[in-house]
Parts: sequence; C-alpha cells; structure tokens
Amino acid sequence: MHIEQHWLSTASRVPSPNFDDRPDPDDISLIVVHCISLPPGEFATGGIDQLFCNRLNPHDHPYFATIYQLKVSSHLLIKRTGEIIQYVPFDKRAWHAGQSCYEGRERCNDFSIGIELEGTEVISYTQAQYRQLAATVNRLLMTYPGLSKDRITGHSDIAPGRKTDPGDSFDWKQFYSLLGG
Repeated sequence: MHIEQHWLSTASRVPSPNFDDRPDPDDISLIVVHCISLPPGEFATGGIDQLFCNRLNPHDHPYFATIYQLKVSSHLLIKRTGEIIQYVPFDKRAWHAGQSCYEGRERCNDFSIGIELEGTEVISYTQAQYRQLAATVNRLLMTYPGLSKDRITGHSDIAPGRKTDPGDSFDWKQFYSLLGG
C-alpha cells in the first residue's frame, strides 16, 4: 500500500464531484473516522457510491428521498469486506465533516481526511475493516507530516450533539493496538 499523487494505491477509485481545494493544501493534520450505511443498517447496496457521486435515486428507498440532494463526500470508504474505495484525493477538501470544531479550530474539512466505515453506531465493525483502517492510517501518517496518532478522532467528537458516528460499536482500543508503536 502506498500513496501516489494523493491516491491510495490499493483503493478502487470512484471520483466524487463533491470536493474543492483546501485553503492550505499543505495543512493535512487530522483524520476523522465516520460510519455510514445506505439505507441505514443495510450494507453492500451501492447507495454510498451513489450518494457521494450525486446519483442517489430518491425513489429507490424512502430514506433516500430525504438525503438525495445532499452534496457530500469522504476521502475513503472501507467496506465491511475490507475493500477500500477512494472518492477524493487526499490533497483536496472532501465534504464529510460539516459544521465541526477540533481543539478550537472550526471547519475541519479544511484540514482533515475523512474515512467512512460501512456500518452503524450499534453494529460491530469487522476485523477486515479494523485491519484496513490501521494499515491506511499508518500509510497516511508516513505520508503527511501534519498527521499524528493523537490527531485521529470520531465525527461525534468534532460535531457533538449533531453526529454520533462512529459510535459505541467502534473499538478505539483495538484500532490503536493495530496501529502499533
């Protein structure tokens, strides 16, 4: 696994139109862990790709009618199988965090990498996801000097009261043990 021109070599590419330039392209200093499933609680439906690429059909599921107009993205998705999909290159600003604040600094999209895990806040994540997340984060830590192990957080931590992911089902202790060091 390596990063070439801000794309992860082991990831499938599904380019999203939902990104723009970072205010400071050299400021990549936070990793935000999220979770997503579309429809909620259902996996491997293709809905996540459709949402991030503005192709979600509001008639395919009642929930889709409430979100299909959102313009959102993430840098990466790690599916339950461990497969990784990249939507936005790391040097660009993906639209994953929304209104957010980390250590007094607002607009976390400006300086973060967003990683979605296919899952929910109440269903355990898979071992394949933890392994891939740790391997990916280790590679990001080696590539972007502004990142460090103490600058990894959950969406719920940067948007408290608004977001709950990755939820109680995410085992931070296990994740950090896989990061090593």
